[in-house]
Amino acid sequence: MNNIASKNLLDALHWRYATKVFDAHKKISPELWDALEKTLVLTPTSYGLQPYKFLIVQDGATRDALLPHSWGQKQVVDCSQYVVFLARTEMKETDVDRFINRMVLVRGGLTEEIAGYRGAVAALATYRGMMVSDVVNGPRGKIAHEWAARQVCIALGNLMTAAAILGVDACPMEGLVPAEYDKILGLEGSGYATVVACALGYRAASDKYAGLAKVRYEAADLVRVV
Repeated sequence: MNNIASKNLLDALHWRYATKVFDAHKKISPELWDALEKTLVLTPTSYGLQPYKFLIVQDGATRDALLPHSWGQKQVVDCSQYVVFLARTEMKETDVDRFINRMVLVRGGLTEEIAGYRGAVAALATYRGMMVSDVVNGPRGKIAHEWAARQVCIALGNLMTAAAILGVDACPMEGLVPAEYDKILGLEGSGYATVVACALGYRAASDKYAGLAKVRYEAADLVRVV
């Protein structure tokens, strides 16, 4: 595997900023977008459960409807791709079983003919029980949407870092009204609710924020080694 040089990574992170003005005429290529979409899918989550969905809003009328519920931020309508991050509102045993079934399908080998079949089944049952007792019936099950929203934030960070490395601009957008987004996007009763969004595309030459120095504390102020 070819690893990106540390300097290139840091250069990309210094280059990126929360883009305020997008060039509405410049679009992300299908090849680049495919890679960014896969970045979302490959995001790590607690237990691997992936308690979220990513809604790519490309319809102009829908974006126009979302705009007044996004503090009027024009990134919503001018960006190339607009991603709305949805988190599960509750976790059920069926969610856990769906993931277990997917695990068996992807990793394969769980048939009565294989050596250690009973042990593998027992291990899966133990893992299932652990997840159910935590995110369904346990303490985190009582705050399932909040827990899922934290997983969403991991996906958002993953997407923005990948975008920077690929030279794509992004703007995370928490300045929105989730309940209104849910109505416009028809999420009532879906088991998912809006958490945050992210606009992606390319900065406009008129964006005055593009050339500003990045303001961050020194590492010594934020990082502590124990």
